[in-house]
Amino acid sequence: MAPRPAPVFDWAATALAGLFAGGLFLDGWAHTHGRVDATFFTPWHGVLYSAFLALALLLLGRAAWGWRRGGAGGAAVPDGYGLALAGVGLWVIGGPFDLLWHSLFGFEADVEALLSPAHAVLALGFGLMTSGPLRAGLRRPRGRWLDELPLVLSLAVVVSNLTFFTQIAHPISNLWAARGAYRSRDAMELGIVSLLLTAVILVAPLLLLLRHGRLPAGAAAIVIGLDCVAMGFLFDRGPYPLVPVVAMAAAAGLGDLLRAALRPVAARPARFRTFAFVLPALLNAGYFAALHLTAGIGWTPHVWLGVIVFTGVIGWLLTFLVLPPRLEIAD
Repeated sequence: MAPRPAPVFDWAATALAGLFAGGLFLDGWAHTHGRVDATFFTPWHGVLYSAFLALALLLLGRAAWGWRRGGAGGAAVPDGYGLALAGVGLWVIGGPFDLLWHSLFGFEADVEALLSPAHAVLALGFGLMTSGPLRAGLRRPRGRWLDELPLVLSLAVVVSNLTFFTQIAHPISNLWAARGAYRSRDAMELGIVSLLLTAVILVAPLLLLLRHGRLPAGAAAIVIGLDCVAMGFLFDRGPYPLVPVVAMAAAAGLGDLLRAALRPVAARPARFRTFAFVLPALLNAGYFAALHLTAGIGWTPHVWLGVIVFTGVIGWLLTFLVLPPRLEIAD
């Protein structure tokens, strides 16, 4: 049986996961702002791979320590961190694969960098490595708020991995509806779909944890706020989009207050579904309010008000995946 990780190990893994995410977004900032050239050996890759090495050494060192103390197989690895070691293996394979890919096909530009096979391997490995504290937290009983914080921060890193590799859709890295930003009808249609997609990525993991009673107070503001702060560094059409970032983070905070008032749980499906409708609607309402106060909204009220409603509907529909009616009866 795998041992339960010590709190200090969870915190160390969480801190290094955050550092790893910082390296990822630093490399992304360099790509979106033209700070890279046709070489694999850049300062940004140096930071990214150094962060990987630090987290890998922590995971491998803990596994070796557990093995020396008599653990065998999975028993040498703390509960929840087995897949994290698999993620290390993917990076050991994916790093040289990435270098070989560049050697054979050249260096990717723009969307190519997000979709190359080598980067897909690294993205999966990143997700497995940084989600160790999340899995470990879910496998033990719920504790105090501070005890649950590594779980929440690990989830924030996992979500940021998803939004990083779908940054072409994220409303913070693109400001889709800003006046004069994207003028064509095709761009507006892409922006609408992108806002709906991002709502799913941001809200679905929170609803899953809420369904199992493992979403601590303030988690929405932490997960969504950190994600928006990070995605702001990938915006390349002007200065850092501070007002939209703050607006969406504040909207997530309002969602936390709504949750405290509603107390949505599986045994109260109507409240659960109400919260799931309102949270994404709040996020997009805050986003459009920020655009109105800064660059202005380039879409008609028919479109941007409709997007707010439709993202709420998407949140409501997601509840039927995490809380289907048959589970209501069982609970």
